[in-house]
Amino acid sequence: MLFNHNIMKKKIAILGSTGSIGKSTLSIISKNIKDFEIILLSTNKNIKEIDKQCKKFKPKFIIINDSDSYKKFVRNKKYNFQVFNSYKGISRLKKKVDYTISAVSGFDGLEPTLKILPFSKTVAIANKESLICGWNLIKKEIVKHKINFIPIDSEHFSIWSLLKGTSSKIEKIYITASGGPFFKKKIKHMKNIKPHQAIKHPKWNMGKKISIDSATLINKVFELIEAKNIFNIDLRNLKILIHPDSYVHAIVKFQNGITKLLIHDTDMKIPIFNSIYQNEKKKLKSNSLDISKLNNLKFEAVKMNQFQSVKILKLFKNVKNSLYETVLVSANDELVSLFLQNKIGFLEITKKLIMIMNLKEFKKMKHRKPKNFDEISKLNKYVRLKTYSLCVRSNRNV
Repeated sequence: MLFNHNIMKKKIAILGSTGSIGKSTLSIISKNIKDFEIILLSTNKNIKEIDKQCKKFKPKFIIINDSDSYKKFVRNKKYNFQVFNSYKGISRLKKKVDYTISAVSGFDGLEPTLKILPFSKTVAIANKESLICGWNLIKKEIVKHKINFIPIDSEHFSIWSLLKGTSSKIEKIYITASGGPFFKKKIKHMKNIKPHQAIKHPKWNMGKKISIDSATLINKVFELIEAKNIFNIDLRNLKILIHPDSYVHAIVKFQNGITKLLIHDTDMKIPIFNSIYQNEKKKLKSNSLDISKLNNLKFEAVKMNQFQSVKILKLFKNVKNSLYETVLVSANDELVSLFLQNKIGFLEITKKLIMIMNLKEFKKMKHRKPKNFDEISKLNKYVRLKTYSLCVRSNRNV
């Protein structure tokens, strides 16, 4: 009797396979390629990279979301897989894949995440916008289709890991922040910060947008809201600690007097590897325990006068999975874009964000749950236009 090796292979889908998370995932898979079958890969515009991935991993489907890039890819090209020009192609999946990672960056990651959930047994989400703006929609699908969900952000993966197998009640969760490139700077010395300075993160190699978010600390505001959603915990029980070495990623204090913390190197392959293999006995090569770092953890409280974005958390008191989260993400996206274009100053990002969040028309959104993706998408576009208009108008009036 012949044994079919394909039966044992783990079926994989990677949304955003040409980004840093996607490439790290494929790097891990390539170490034991015989154990996997790549069903789906996707990109927006990076057709050169996805072409390389197709040759090596031989997926059944690929999605190229940008129309011009799609046309360029399919023109006069022979291939033995199906190519789609939008995430509607996900509906062509006939069976559930074993493991999906959602790694499309920015707001663009929400729609494909929602579309692939019904076709996934386990979904690992690395997209902040999905977990902040669309959590109630995602959770509904997770429950409906009985999906195993794993957060991939290092902080949330750490919390998820620390909570596994325990029934003890949580007293407090601490999420760590590196402090970004301006941790030691006083706010009066930050007025003339330029984009090239703000994107130089001291620990993580990240894209421009997320590096700016780290510099303002709004990324940790986002992460607290994510943690509130994912772990169903009140914001009052969540706190940010500055930890420049980025060695400890989360601390959980339980009501039984026990406190646990999780450490790992600043390498996203660690949470990705563990989300893929979970309880399987596989080894990931990593650095030895750094005793010098353990002896000098140097935690500090967040200084509100330095990182004023933390004040935004007060606006989310008693807010649960509402459209107000979309206002926050969308306004910040536009403000960061304006800063990178040198149209507003670094300190204006947070100042204007707080101003926009306090607008009467947006505060009304606090207790309105999103009904579907289209509602979130329309609000995102409106908020970005409003933010641009307010900033450009106010600067012209100076």
